[in-house]
Amino acid sequence: MPDQLLFAMEVLLNGLMAGVLYALVALGFVLIYKASGIFNYAQGVMALFAAMTLVGIMEGQVPFAHLINAAFGTDLHVFGWQLSGLVGIVLTALIMIALAWAVNHLIFRHLVNQEPIILFMATIGLAYFMEGLGDLMWGADIKKLDVGLPQGINGWIDTVTFDAFGYGFFIDNLDIWATVIAAVLVIALMIFSQYSKQGRALRAVADDHQAALSVGISLNFIWVLVWSIAGFVALVAGIMWGTKSGVQFSLSLIALKALPVLMLGGFTSIPGAIVGGLIIGVGEKLFEFAIGPMVGGATENWFAYVLALLFLVFRPQGLFGERLIERV
Repeated sequence: MPDQLLFAMEVLLNGLMAGVLYALVALGFVLIYKASGIFNYAQGVMALFAAMTLVGIMEGQVPFAHLINAAFGTDLHVFGWQLSGLVGIVLTALIMIALAWAVNHLIFRHLVNQEPIILFMATIGLAYFMEGLGDLMWGADIKKLDVGLPQGINGWIDTVTFDAFGYGFFIDNLDIWATVIAAVLVIALMIFSQYSKQGRALRAVADDHQAALSVGISLNFIWVLVWSIAGFVALVAGIMWGTKSGVQFSLSLIALKALPVLMLGGFTSIPGAIVGGLIIGVGEKLFEFAIGPMVGGATENWFAYVLALLFLVFRPQGLFGERLIERV
């Protein structure tokens, strides 16, 4: 089998793994948008905040240590303990749930029935607030995140593909684990949405707020629930990208990768987020492989947005989105 074809197969496999992660990030947007009509600009910063909080908890850092030391002349930095990754993840998940309650109670409960642009601007303010809060709590330096996930080239895949094709596939163990975890979470969210009582309530709220209220569904509960789920999704995404590239400001930009996914799949479709993520992941990798050398490379930076622009022109509702027809 020609080396170019084998390399294309490796690129395709990496694209599928990247696509699953894109779909996971996009799901956080979809869940909140379906339930409340809010496009959550802060989803990427939620991933950054969750990752920073996880590192701080695992390392036993004192929150707001810089402020405390500056105000009282102390020299506090750590509590003196280090927690395992699992304990840190559980505690961080609880913090993200508390954050979801606070966001709904302090901000969006007071913005019911406001124009979508006002709600969107509120999420922009929330994003910058959370970014500043994270820096104040844990510091703005780049942090290393290690929750015990295996890293490095997978030797078994390398050996098997080399024996079969004479060409070893270089697949990172972290990418494999990230893909499996993200896929499990995506499937779990789909099952939750389709078959659980709370999932059916969420879909009822998404279809018609007033009808949902009339049958006894609590909008406040549903909104806290979806913000909590989005916070947990952000935590998982933050762990994956933070482990790979360190916990730093650029981690918040992963949300930008979700925008083309949403435009392809539709803002209200969970299956659309999955399919859109896979299309973007595979498409950008194969495009970089096939066309990148001809145009100087770096096509992964813009391919997804050009594809999304084409969808906006010819199918603005996305592959699975609902087409809105207004009668005048």
